[in-house]
Amino acid sequence: MDFLQALYLGILQGLTEFLPISSSAHLILVPAFFDWVDQGVAFDLAVHVGTLLAVVTYFRKDVSGIARDGLISMGQRRVVGQGALALYLVIGTIPAGLAGLALLDVIDNELRAAEIIFATTLFFGLLLGVADWMPKRRRTMDSLNWKDALLVGIAQAIALVPGTSRSGITITAGLFLGMSRETASRFSFLLAIPITALASAVKLLEVAAADMAVDWSAFLVGGVVSFLVAITAIHFFLKWLNKVGMWPYVIYRVILAGVIFAVLM
Repeated sequence: MDFLQALYLGILQGLTEFLPISSSAHLILVPAFFDWVDQGVAFDLAVHVGTLLAVVTYFRKDVSGIARDGLISMGQRRVVGQGALALYLVIGTIPAGLAGLALLDVIDNELRAAEIIFATTLFFGLLLGVADWMPKRRRTMDSLNWKDALLVGIAQAIALVPGTSRSGITITAGLFLGMSRETASRFSFLLAIPITALASAVKLLEVAAADMAVDWSAFLVGGVVSFLVAITAIHFFLKWLNKVGMWPYVIYRVILAGVIFAVLM
């Protein structure tokens, strides 16, 4: 992998991981468009670690508070501070964790086809638009319960199918449950931390088990660039959320689906 490919893919991962437009689809489609050699598991690990560090850094105060209150709540066997939110993040992670373990080979080998990415990009993009039109979206983080966490977690499990978008479908689920845009997005981003950590651990085990050579220069470029771009993308997405809503991303997904259909199908 040359420097420019590592740079472009790092930018791509950082930009698309937390926007509702599917990072997995872009990481599959862009190399296909440009006839690049597959970037490999080691590079995927680098950019996932980069985006994981970005969301942890951006929400560092929330993360430290949730982790602290969660541990205190466990020790005292009662809810303390944000202890309930810590539990909801665990509940929301379980469906995707189980689905990933059970279906990883199927996802990697059978669900990366252009036809599937076209369908998921279009369908879940339009579904995001419908959810954004829903009235009475006023629920805050304080109103969440375990049922909300489970439903959003099931949505996150569906996002294992390429083209769906983890952030897109979890925000969609939150909006349908009556959450405000800010609440749905914030919960989605916090929920990204445990599942991305698990995905990175799985990829690390793959790299270690395969005893494969690692292109450390590409690894470093991809990781650092994905971190910088992701933390910027999170900031501006949250800043512009009330001004622009979700429809710019819906329109982008419809156009992307059209490009996939025209070029790859």
